[in-house]
Formats: sequence, C-alpha cells, structure tokens
Amino acid sequence: MKGYQVARIENKLTYPFLLERHYARRIPSISYAFGLFKENELVGVITYGTPPSAPLRRGVAGDEYKNIILELNRLCLLYNRKNEASYLVSQSLRQLPKPRVVVSFADTEQGHVGYVYQACNFLYCGLSAKRTDWKIKGKEKLHGQTVADEFRGQKNRSGLMRDKYGSDFYLAPRPRKHRYIYLLGTATEKRGLLKALRYPLLPYPKA
Repeated sequence: MKGYQVARIENKLTYPFLLERHYARRIPSISYAFGLFKENELVGVITYGTPPSAPLRRGVAGDEYKNIILELNRLCLLYNRKNEASYLVSQSLRQLPKPRVVVSFADTEQGHVGYVYQACNFLYCGLSAKRTDWKIKGKEKLHGQTVADEFRGQKNRSGLMRDKYGSDFYLAPRPRKHRYIYLLGTATEKRGLLKALRYPLLPYPKA
C-alpha cells in the first residue's frame, strides 16, 4: 500500500490505542508489537503475546508445540481505512520469528466475524469453547478479564469479589468467539504444524 509502512515498535506506544480505543480497555501480554504508519503518523497497532491459558497453548497442537504458540491479541486502527487492517496483519506476520503458530479470535459479542483474518488466509477452526465470565451489575460493558484483574495475584479472587460486590457479582455465559490459526515457517515446518493441529479446519463463517 502506497505511503504505508509496518514496523516493530515499543510496547508502550500501543497503550493509548489499547486503553482508549480498543473495546477491551486493557493491556494484554505483549511479546511483539507493530505499528502501521501512514506518512510517519502512527495510525494502527497490532500486538502478539503468549496466550494466558495454558490449556489453549497445549490444545492447539499438543505439548511439543506449546512454546511456539502466539496469540494475535489486539488489532486497533485510528481511522480504519480500506485495507489497513489486512495490510497491518499480513506485514506484521512476516516479521515474526519462525516457526510459530498464531491464533486469534473474532469476538461475536462485538459483531466480529473475522473477515480481516479471512483476507489474510488464516485457517478457520470453529468457535471457542463454552465458558463463563465474571460480571458486575451496572458494569456489564467491562471485559470479563478486566473484572477478574481487579484481584489479580491474590488467593480466592472469587471470594474477594463477592465480599466487595455482594449480589452484584455474578457469572454469565461468555459469548463464543471465532477461532483463526496462521502457521509460520518453512514449507516443511508448516506441513508438520498442520499435521499436529488439533482443531478441525472448517469453511469460513459469514455474518
């Protein structure tokens, strides 16, 4: 794309985008951060990190590959002009170390289907597992992980939540997310990763 460039950036440069513009309003685990620049203006950010869920890291392709699993955990654009998202995703993938298995999710609660991942030729592997989220009455717009982070690192977090919020603290079904996978490596490495992949490969979903 003429006039655009994707480059590795410091993690802290993503914070204004993630805290002020991204619906999750929280900073995820960031191992790699890239910026989309349009004539020297930072107009988008994308971050990759280690998935917080150990079962997810093992579940993608087994214990043998758990240490090369990365999650594309944030994608945020200032203007969201045509093709900016797919360009940022595709160019950042090229700059990641290899081999890697990149997993990303499109949040159905936000009306996302994952068209940007489809445009970048990700593999579609169905919906995420059914789970529950922590919720607080009157603050339902907060991401479930944001609620859980309030007592991060402390024992019996659910008990602490109940002590603080009483009956306003409750559990709710988590909306399932579309799961996408991208394999990075040589042709031989990608064949091995594809063979080890534990999720079924399915047709792309549509809105």
